[in-house]
Amino acid sequence: MSNLLEVNNLKMHFPIRGGVTMKNVGFVKAVDGVSFTVKPGETLGLVGESGCGKSTLGKCLVRLYEPTAGQIVFEDDDITKLSQSELRPLRKDIQMMFQDPAESLNPRFSVRQIIREPLDIQQVGKKSERDAMVLELLEKVGLPASAISKFPNEFSGGQRQRIGVARAIALNPNLLVLDEPVSALDVSVQSQVLNLLVELQKELNMAYIFIAHDLAVVKHISDRVAVMYLGKIVEIADADDIYHHPRHTYTKTLLSAIPVADPTIKKERIKVEGEIPSPINPPSGSAFGHRLNHPKYEETIGLDMPLVEIKPGHWVAADPCCLSKEDYIKAKALV
Repeated sequence: MSNLLEVNNLKMHFPIRGGVTMKNVGFVKAVDGVSFTVKPGETLGLVGESGCGKSTLGKCLVRLYEPTAGQIVFEDDDITKLSQSELRPLRKDIQMMFQDPAESLNPRFSVRQIIREPLDIQQVGKKSERDAMVLELLEKVGLPASAISKFPNEFSGGQRQRIGVARAIALNPNLLVLDEPVSALDVSVQSQVLNLLVELQKELNMAYIFIAHDLAVVKHISDRVAVMYLGKIVEIADADDIYHHPRHTYTKTLLSAIPVADPTIKKERIKVEGEIPSPINPPSGSAFGHRLNHPKYEETIGLDMPLVEIKPGHWVAADPCCLSKEDYIKAKALV
């Protein structure tokens, strides 16, 4: 099966300006050399701590940001440098859903206007048919027809997110980038929205990039999981493999933080004392090894630590600070 999306060495560095002349004095390296693929109908979970670059990566993929370097290939077309007018026809095939429905929905628009807007912009069907399309979309996301004339402030958080889902799927996209779509919702509502997304994916055969910091949520919905730290992907594999056989220390640390519902089960949590390095001035060696104050950190300064396929379908950064001795020997031989 050919890939729906291919991302190659993608970078997004934001300039920092200072001084009287506002000269460029540095860069925030939010995304710093990321590569991965997504197949049609697949869900790739993208996880990591706040500030690791997940949301910035998502916005680059839908070209809300113009990447500093790298390549984004969508449906065999390189969309990295396309102008906004050139991107417009592609917008129907790649959509994004945002974290906070209260912020992402225009409070001055009715539900009819919110959901109908992409249909109008892309001129889908006849004008007289578009209200019927909006009603059909409301039914798909579990909202009553009476919602069409109401405004976002008249709905709960979960209902507003369903409106966001309806808007995102209005054009039948092939890829939907979901930027923490349930993190602003109550736990009981989270499961309802997640189940809705799973049902819609099966019905419409969409691929998802599901961005989140909650690994328990990601496990529920993802086929594969990519773990991101300080602008880089450090591990990527099938969801079951990531959760049961993590190789990178950072992945193990994140997994150890997932709470267990059963109070009789004692779970050992991996504690990390160091601070997250700044993306303005990241370490010249292993970013997580630096945070751990690892004795092998000095060896990694200037060392190329690319992702390598340590076993079929399981990729991990070749980092001596974050792999077992056995895994690093395998990884080093593959670099």
